[in-house]
Amino acid sequence: MQRSPFKHHRFPPDVILCAVRWYCRYALSCRDVRDLLAERGIDVDASTIHRWVRRFGPEIAKRSFKHRSWRGLNWHVDETYIRVGGKWRYLWRAADQSGRLVDFRLTTRRNAKAARAFLKQACENARLYQPRSITTDKAHSYALVIGEMNRFELPGEGILHINRKWENNRIESDHAALKKLITPMRGFKSLSSAKATLRGIEAIRMIKHGHVHGKQPGVTGEIRFVEELFGLTA
Repeated sequence: MQRSPFKHHRFPPDVILCAVRWYCRYALSCRDVRDLLAERGIDVDASTIHRWVRRFGPEIAKRSFKHRSWRGLNWHVDETYIRVGGKWRYLWRAADQSGRLVDFRLTTRRNAKAARAFLKQACENARLYQPRSITTDKAHSYALVIGEMNRFELPGEGILHINRKWENNRIESDHAALKKLITPMRGFKSLSSAKATLRGIEAIRMIKHGHVHGKQPGVTGEIRFVEELFGLTA
């Protein structure tokens, strides 16, 4: 029998998942979530909510992964900046032609090694050997890595690299939407905290936009889907 992830937690599972979902879905700080729960007669410390997000955000991501809808073969790849431990770090993200997130990776550097690791991870998690095309900006690291991926392909069968910046507006606008959620957090203290929180945020955004199988429409559909991941609904 699988051990319950809620074991040894004082609050009921529905309260914990509600707090995590609020934090990951809306532009709220842990203190905002604390106050919203207090309005409902639930007294929780902001630090406790932060621990819930780190613990259950990745758990929601892991459990929802098998429900993901199929990702397309035409990817848009770009990196953006987020603040971690007082320093700017690089968040690499890829989305398909329909705006569905393929994968993300947080790194301390922006170079060919980081681009190579991200694209390898994205291909593995998308359950594909490689996409049909990748649209990027004009950063040389992308051209280098995609060239490596095409090294043993026959002419015309490799990945088509499109590096016209204006064609990458899809992923850039998605960066902007993500950053609106991150702004109230005022940066992350560590890479581990940032990675755990981002896994939860990206999973909840995926669920919100219906990029999973079995989700019913609207916010109530989101709530039910998350609860079903943990076996909390009849």
